Amino acid sequence: MPRLFVVHACAAALFMSCLSGCNYLVFFGYLIGGPPQLEPIFEKETRKSFTDHGVRVAVVCYADNELKYQYDSIDHLLAVGVAARLRQNHVNIVDPGLVRNWLEENTHWDTPDEIGAEFDATYVVYIDMSNFSLYEHDSRHLYRGRAEIVVSVYAMDASGEGERIFSQDLSSVFPRLTQRSASEISYDSFRTEYLLRLSEEIGRMFYPYGSGDDVGSGT
Repeated sequence: MPRLFVVHACAAALFMSCLSGCNYLVFFGYLIGGPPQLEPIFEKETRKSFTDHGVRVAVVCYADNELKYQYDSIDHLLAVGVAARLRQNHVNIVDPGLVRNWLEENTHWDTPDEIGAEFDATYVVYIDMSNFSLYEHDSRHLYRGRAEIVVSVYAMDASGEGERIFSQDLSSVFPRLTQRSASEISYDSFRTEYLLRLSEEIGRMFYPYGSGDDVGSGT
């Protein structure tokens, strides 16, 4: 028997002997199925799920005129990104293009209930964006995405009335460790990259994700 094989076998046996009870099962579970899945905060707090049978979800994002002037269509782009993440995770989503058309035709809409009633949604995800930026503070040559957001969920009843059942603040920074130079990546590419990251941060409030994934840390 080759000596290297013996060494590896002994090392594996020693490692396995150090695992006991639950740790042993967790180790094999990791090997077979990957890292354990974390329960999304929405399900943890409400005991409801977007993937339940018959559930239909509308996503809408609000940004004031000043933000939309600085970052054109930022509200729609983020709504589309979050809707896409949810759809990828088996959530039945109202087409965000239809939601946008309705918002443009009904500029005096007042509450998320109206959107839920219009599209016969079970839940409305309402993303209230109070701040958004792509540049590092006091710089036009360094990128660092930042957003301050409140994510709420309204549950609709049969009469078309909605009740807020979930609310979560989100302070997002990307990348966390260092800025990105404008000489290394274009504005459009960085905007897309950050919106994808921000959409994932919001999306993970509603679907399970691997404990080894650290979307919020960013490099």
